Amino acid sequence: MKYWIVVPLVFLSMASFSQQQSRRESFGEISLAAGSYRGSISLSYLNNWRLGEKRRFGVGIGLRATSFFGANLNYITAPARITSESTSPLIFFKESIAENLDTLLIQSPQVNFVNLMVNLEYRILPKLTVGFNIDAFGFSLGAKTRSNFMSNNHGKNVDANPTPFNILLISDNDRGSLNSELYLKYFFSDKWSLKGGAQFLFTEYTTEVEVQEIPEKNDRFRNKALMLGIGIARKF
Repeated sequence: MKYWIVVPLVFLSMASFSQQQSRRESFGEISLAAGSYRGSISLSYLNNWRLGEKRRFGVGIGLRATSFFGANLNYITAPARITSESTSPLIFFKESIAENLDTLLIQSPQVNFVNLMVNLEYRILPKLTVGFNIDAFGFSLGAKTRSNFMSNNHGKNVDANPTPFNILLISDNDRGSLNSELYLKYFFSDKWSLKGGAQFLFTEYTTEVEVQEIPEKNDRFRNKALMLGIGIARKF
């Protein structure tokens, strides 16, 4: 957790110490993404610092508001200590343990979240940039929803709410709802650009009671969505 609080501060320090070598750019952007029975819309504001003699590299921070919606989606046991019985930094390479996973079926999930975003990019051509951004931490809002908890072919109804606090750690160590993108951006004018790419988005719900019993009590369930996205941005 401390790492992801320090990251934005490091980027700001880099910008302040490299004013002679960099140029700050500000962007406002709207993006849409869609996948199987799910979609999202996001609004973001980004401050980006171009680094290096040729200013090909970009490093930035900003705020992103995302609204996610879907239909009949399965939310799977979220905590890493249950899904893979590990919370180490190497969890990214560990497989989930199937018998530890239970499911929360939500008919109409809808989560709104605002997070601080970190952006990295590289200008491969004068008008073409490739980049990656990811949410670091923030908060989520959304209405209480009735859901169906399923375990070993048995089910029961339970109320659930979007997990209120979001924090990027590593893989299943993450908590809450987080958005990330791998994108290509084309500048068709000095001010405007089009973006296309892939969006990987986590959303998470917390049940009002700890409905999962085995291998331990749990109330957090996560959906992972891979979607295709498009967007338009304006430079200020």
